[in-house]
Amino acid sequence: MNKWKHLFVDGEFAARARILSGLTLEQVTRRPSPQSHTIYEELWHTTRWQNIVVRRDEGLYEAWQRSEDYPLAPPASEGEWSALVEEFLAGLDKALEWADSPEKLAAEVDPDFTMADALRSLAVHNAHHLGKILALRQALGAWPPPNEQKETTTV
Repeated sequence: MNKWKHLFVDGEFAARARILSGLTLEQVTRRPSPQSHTIYEELWHTTRWQNIVVRRDEGLYEAWQRSEDYPLAPPASEGEWSALVEEFLAGLDKALEWADSPEKLAAEVDPDFTMADALRSLAVHNAHHLGKILALRQALGAWPPPNEQKETTTV
């Protein structure tokens, strides 16, 4: 088993692509309660942090530090939502690229903090927000994805 693929793509809970599949623009922008974020906001936030970590993007990090950690507006189209999903999934591939070699994993990205440490932390962050997205889908009646057939059993 590839432990990094397990952490980032398909281990411990639903595959990440499955969690994000089959959603409409209306569903990803609906707020089930005043206290919650929308699915779009959760994924935007998660993707932004993932890009900071796996792309080592200082500009995004500076924006994050200025509290630009959630989007200012909802997506304008299904295409914008789809692009965000693709960006998130591409970031998972980028995380796996970092994990491809012991040298990359050992690279110190902050004092006493290696890329392996950063990737483990990112996996926890992703799991937290993907769990929130799954809970939001359940609250909206949008889980499981509509393209999945429910198994039927006969007695």
